[in-house]
Amino acid sequence: MAFHSGRYLQRHGLPRAGLRVRAEFTMAADRPARVGSLRLVIAPPPELPEQRRAGLLAVASHCTVHNTLHQPPEVDIELES
Repeated sequence: MAFHSGRYLQRHGLPRAGLRVRAEFTMAADRPARVGSLRLVIAPPPELPEQRRAGLLAVASHCTVHNTLHQPPEVDIELES
């Protein structure tokens, strides 16, 4: 997410300094053990104009990790022989 957000800022000639992404999660209460919810918070650079905030959020909402979580990949687990 930080990568895509940074590219958005760069494309629009805006500084990346100060861009931060924080991840928070809670575990599911039931079984199997897993993450129940995930929250990602973007702290944009202070110089980000108000009219660019929606665009930054849109780009971040379509990052590779977000897309993967919404369309989970096939997972295979095997023992090496």
